[in-house]
Amino acid sequence: MTLPFPLTPEPDTLTAETGRKLFAGPVDFVKGVVAMPGLPPADRLEICFAGRSNVGKSSLINALTGRKSLARTSNTPGRTQEINYFDVGGQLYLVDLPGYGFAEAPVAVVRKWHALLKDYLSGRATLRRAFVLIDMRHGIKKVDEEILDLLNKSAVTFQVVLTKADKISKAEQDRTLAQVRAALAKHPAAYPELLVTSSEKGEGIATLRALIASME
Repeated sequence: MTLPFPLTPEPDTLTAETGRKLFAGPVDFVKGVVAMPGLPPADRLEICFAGRSNVGKSSLINALTGRKSLARTSNTPGRTQEINYFDVGGQLYLVDLPGYGFAEAPVAVVRKWHALLKDYLSGRATLRRAFVLIDMRHGIKKVDEEILDLLNKSAVTFQVVLTKADKISKAEQDRTLAQVRAALAKHPAAYPELLVTSSEKGEGIATLRALIASME
């Protein structure tokens, strides 16, 4: 029996090398955006990363790009509610969305962030895919469902990337995968593959690089 939402297959040697070369080149912070008029020109493909706070987004972006502290550029005080743009070799934009799920954030801040996120997701024609990060130890939570519903309404294809796979056993991973597959069944915008990663161990990083490099 074929499982719904199978794992993304590992790339062949040529595709893996293409992905490696893309992220081995220059990756530079461009700007932090707080309103739609501040977005860079829509002149190239974009992929974005979204995830609740503490899901390991910065670690994944740093592992993906082979930099130790690239994502910290966008996490300094005052930038936490910005959409942050990184230029990858002049070929695409990697977009880092603010972490969601901070209950301590002021209501007005949360409302403003949600409005910006909604405008971005529904109005950026060059956005090819959103990668939604899910902590493999916890699976999809209610706060994640909110962002998945928003992506559905915005008709933005999203792919779930499970993080911190090295923190739990294979049996626990299988339970989380079953929960995620069941949750995604009701989301028509979900890309029909899952990607399991560990920033610490490097698991899934080559596959993610190759996947991004192959987009057009």
